[in-house]
Amino acid sequence: MDGPAAVLWDMDGTLVDSEKLWDVALYEAASWLGGDLTTEQRASLVGSNMDTTTRFLLSVAGREVTAEAVGEVAQWIRERTATLFADELPWRPGAREALAAISSAGIPCALVTSTERALTELALNTIGREFFTVTVCGDEVGGLNKPHPEPYLRAARLLDLDPESCVAVEDSPVGTESAVAAGCTVLVVPNDVPVEPGVRRTFRSSLVGLDALAVAEIASARER
Repeated sequence: MDGPAAVLWDMDGTLVDSEKLWDVALYEAASWLGGDLTTEQRASLVGSNMDTTTRFLLSVAGREVTAEAVGEVAQWIRERTATLFADELPWRPGAREALAAISSAGIPCALVTSTERALTELALNTIGREFFTVTVCGDEVGGLNKPHPEPYLRAARLLDLDPESCVAVEDSPVGTESAVAAGCTVLVVPNDVPVEPGVRRTFRSSLVGLDALAVAEIASARER
């Protein structure tokens, strides 16, 4: 069975359970701004980039959304999250083994995340840079962040591959929409928020047992 040309991995909530750390930073940021972030509002930010997140928090707190305010809040979140990311991050169930199995099978892997480069580099201390041929971060796509297809299109370009030949692994609606729009077949492993069924989406409850054969079957499902 022919496998995918590459596997393109989301990071937060997919490989590592870092959304829980983002929870800490975002709830604290909202409080720092004098507002309260509801559970539903936090869920709506899963998979979002820094600019979208900071603008949303300012609005929730009733603050004027200016470039200066966005920059100030973004820096506060970066510094707080960096302290949280400095320690070893908790893996999602089966993620470490799945990444190692697929990489060792000779299938190129890319990391495609909405997290900015500086924080991603901290996360890679846990995940392992050696697994990825390329990495695409949220501040490297010209503002065209998930759910726009550009993050996955950029990863495919860097790999010199057709995105339609790739399998993306995602946990959020925003990320899934991005990967589908890019043309990828998507393995969806929902974490904090549900993802609706749709075209080119295969669902699993976890990454436990995922290997080269499993992703080959997911890739072949596109043709059926």
